[in-house]
Formats: sequence, C-alpha cells, structure tokens
Amino acid sequence: MAKPKPTSSLFLGVVFLCCWWLSSSLARGAATYNVVNFGAKSDGKTDSTKAFLNAWSKACASTIPASIYVPQGRFLLKSATFKGQCANKAISIIIDGTLVAPSDYRVTGNAVNWLQFEGVDGVSIRGGVLDGQGAALWGCKNSGQGNCPTGATVELDLVIIRLVRVCLVGEIHGTVCNCSMWLLEVEANIMGGTLTMTNSNNIAISGLTSMNSQLYHIVLNGCSNVKVQGVKVMAEGNSPNTDGIHVQMSSHVTILNSKIRTGDDCISIGPGTSNLWIQNIACGPGHGISIGSLGKDFKEPGVQNVTVKTVTFTGTQNGVRIKTWGRPSSGFVRNVIFQDATMVNVENPVIIDQNYCPGNKGCPGQASGVKVSDVTYQDIHGTSATQVAVKFDCSSKYPCSMIKMQNVKLTYNNEPAIASCNNAVGAALGLVQPQSCF
Repeated sequence: MAKPKPTSSLFLGVVFLCCWWLSSSLARGAATYNVVNFGAKSDGKTDSTKAFLNAWSKACASTIPASIYVPQGRFLLKSATFKGQCANKAISIIIDGTLVAPSDYRVTGNAVNWLQFEGVDGVSIRGGVLDGQGAALWGCKNSGQGNCPTGATVELDLVIIRLVRVCLVGEIHGTVCNCSMWLLEVEANIMGGTLTMTNSNNIAISGLTSMNSQLYHIVLNGCSNVKVQGVKVMAEGNSPNTDGIHVQMSSHVTILNSKIRTGDDCISIGPGTSNLWIQNIACGPGHGISIGSLGKDFKEPGVQNVTVKTVTFTGTQNGVRIKTWGRPSSGFVRNVIFQDATMVNVENPVIIDQNYCPGNKGCPGQASGVKVSDVTYQDIHGTSATQVAVKFDCSSKYPCSMIKMQNVKLTYNNEPAIASCNNAVGAALGLVQPQSCF
C-alpha cells in the first residue's frame, strides 16, 4: 500500500482542525437560557418575575448572541423592566407559552407598564401569548367608581389639560414651569401597557399575541428601526384605552400583517413619529388607525412620512383619522398617505378632527396650532355607518392644505354618502364619492 503523501496528511489535518474549530464555535455561539432553569413555574400561580429577570441578566451579560426560552405553560409575572446596555446586540426571546399578569389589578397598582424593555439594542421577541387580564380594571374604570389605580387611562387627557392650564400661569410653587419638558415627562409616564419598548433600537416582534391588556397592548416610545409583524391583539370592544400598537417619538417603524381587535385605536401614532410604514392590517372592533391625538403640548414634535396601506376596517368607530386638540401648538402632520383601505360599516371612514375633545369635558376651545398638510387618500372604498363619510374639521388658524382625494367610493345605506369640509383646501382626482367638498 502506498504511503500517504505528506501534503495529503497535512490537508486532512487542516480539515480536521477546521471542523473542530467550527463545531466548537457553534457550541460556544448557542447561549440559551430557559426560564425554568432559573426557577420559573408554569402553573400560572407562582410568581416567576425574578426568574425572568435573572434569565435576562444572563443573556444581557453574554458576550455572544443569546436566547431566552419560555416553554409551554402559563407563567405569572408582575411588573418587570428589562434594561439594556447589554454586552451583545442579538438577544432572542422565544416564547412557546403564555405570560400572565396578576388577575387582581391592585397587585400592580399604579405601575403603568407590565413588561418594559428600556434602552435595549438588537432584541427580537418571537411567538407566545401575553395575557394582561385587564377585564377587572376595565370594569372598574367603566363603572366610574373613582377608586381605580391612577395608571388607568380613562382620565389621562383631562390630567394633561389641567397641567397645561397651570403652566399658563407660568409658575409652580414659585418655580418657573417648563411646559415642554414637564408635559413630555407626563406623557412618557402614562403611555404604558402590556409590552413597552422605550429608547430602544433594532427591535423585531413577530408572531406575538397580546390579549386583555389593562392599558395599551404594545408601545414603541423613543425607538428606531423596529419591525412588528404577524401580531394579534385581542380585547373587548368596550375596553377603555387599550390601543393595539402605539408609536411615538420613534422613526423607521414597520407594522405588517397583523390583526387587531380592541376598545381603542388599533394603531395610534403620537408626536415625534417619522418614517412609519403600516401595511396589511385587519382592524375591528376599535377606533381605527389614528394620527394623534396631537397638540397636547405647546412645543411638540410633529408627525411625518407615514404610509398606511391595505387595511380593512370592520365595524370601527373611525377608519383613518387625524386628531388634534384645539389649542396652540408647534406640532404638524405632513406627507401622509392612506391607500387601499376597505371600510365595512365604519362610523367615520375618513376624518380629520382638529377640535378633538373626548367627552366634551374641559375642552380648550381654541384654534388648533397643529398644521396638517400633504395628506393623500387613495383607493378608499366601502360602507359608512353614518351619512357623513368624509369629514375634514380643520383649524381656523391653520387650515388643512394639500389634501388629495383620489379614487374614493363610500356609500351609506346603499345610497351616496356626503362629505363635510371646514377650513380644508385640496383636490379631487378620478372618481370621488361622496363628492368632494373642497
């Protein structure tokens, strides 16, 4: 038998070393942390908050990509904050089970956020169910008892109005009031809910179900480069302030292929939002997709570069809406496209409301300072539950401008609907029914 050539032996040795190095690297690269190994119990009764936080600490400290695994079962969690500044930018949270909030809302008390990620970078959440068990809190707020935790949001708009009025005096207990900073802080404190991402980048949320949230379901506050897809949101139609997905002070956010049934806005878009893409959404019940409310603050960042495309609204209070308070503000809305929307028995299919004041209590009664311009409604069709299918109630000081209606057909009781315009300037292209009121 011929002896192996030295070059062949060397080659085989190199191949062996490469395979060994690759397998070792793969083993080292698979940092997985099962919450059960940290003491989490899947009985839905034992508090597993500490176990989840400990698993997060390990994943965050890992210098290689890490994953946190939640197996099948129900895991009880109280309020928890998962903080960033991690050693790696690739943490995956894979959920096969259900995370459950305490059924007694008094356990969390005034803690607005249930599960909060703060200052994280490169986090993905895949699958699973988040059950906020909010029915008891909804009942408390709807009953008007007045002894519910202050974290509930039925009265939030009124709180902001009172703060603005105090700021107008210019002094709080002898200290000059910086309205902008103060009101933005209040806003940050109240925009909470089941899953909150704050000041975070490069986030992916997919295949997640959020049900029965006490407040908002998913909140993106101060984030960039976020992708939300394949999400399901479920809450009763009478559940107060249970917005499906809320975006504010964030940029480059994409929301795709999701179904939202809730008691408030399916998607709400707050101040400081830019480069937002929303597509293929089923909304209803709920209050539609809303930009706003805006104009709560005198100095407020605007909303721009928003696309809402291929959405079906079923039995909702609104379809596509822009809402601003009637008071001075530096805010604005511009470069917005609402395209390919289907309305099924929607009360206000197309609406701009610059005199927004829910419940007509404590209304400012002034002209809105929010400037609305360059808004396009294209390929909007379906049925309205009210005769006025298109309503533009714009600011008397800063009328809506560059509003474009193109290929719109909305009917009411199988008859033509009507449009109503107040301080709005724009153009109609193609078939537009109801007839444009510009």
